[in-house]
Amino acid sequence: MALKQKINYMKPFHISLIVLLFLSGNLWAQFTRFPANGVIEYEKKINMHAVIKKNITKDNEAFLTQAFEAYKKSQPQFKTVKSTLLFSKDKSLFTPDNTSSGTSTFFDTYPGVTQINTVYNDLSANTSVIQKKVFEETFLVKDTTRHISWKMTDEVRDIAGYSCRRANALVMDSIYVVAFYTDAIPVSSGPENFSGLPGMILGVALPHENITWFATSVIDKPLEKPIIPPAKGKATDNKGLRKTLESSLKQYGDYLQMALKIYML
Repeated sequence: MALKQKINYMKPFHISLIVLLFLSGNLWAQFTRFPANGVIEYEKKINMHAVIKKNITKDNEAFLTQAFEAYKKSQPQFKTVKSTLLFSKDKSLFTPDNTSSGTSTFFDTYPGVTQINTVYNDLSANTSVIQKKVFEETFLVKDTTRHISWKMTDEVRDIAGYSCRRANALVMDSIYVVAFYTDAIPVSSGPENFSGLPGMILGVALPHENITWFATSVIDKPLEKPIIPPAKGKATDNKGLRKTLESSLKQYGDYLQMALKIYML
């Protein structure tokens, strides 16, 4: 067969292949779901060894060093706690699960180790309601959603079956945050009080605080009930909460700054 005849013979095949690939791509795009409602389960991990070491000072080392050695013999280095995020296209509700599955220890009372926040976000109104447990008192903090100046990177990571892109930020002037978000879930929310990216945040790491949150599963399904904010607690806003904490803890010196960092996060 002459070359020209062979080319003419193959043309219909090439055209058919191109059409098939085009249609397949359209069908794939048509049936690819971008969840706008669902449930995400997260695991928070705390490096307890690092957290405890940071709290040992010359004033408490006689007691804490001994307690730390006993802790290392009976408890794992990383403490794991769970939480759930309900989300719709314009609302989300982050709820911690504080059910203990292990032996409670003295160090479990440290700020940052327990989960103190139930966080409701109204994404269309850019407002949040956070039910916050501070020692023996519960506050209901109503304010605008925290603005975070994220810086995008080219790093990607798979989390719970979703390809996620990394973004970095600094919050509260001193806390370095690494987040991984997916635009396959077009809802600008995430665990705790982290949001503001063009998609759902499925992973957060605070490297200097020795804490991470990572999604373990994403369930794409309609919600059975509307998402509503928490309602119990002493009403305040972020400015009022900070003023209350500074007044209550000013006598504790260095502990004040550590507590402010955790309770205002």
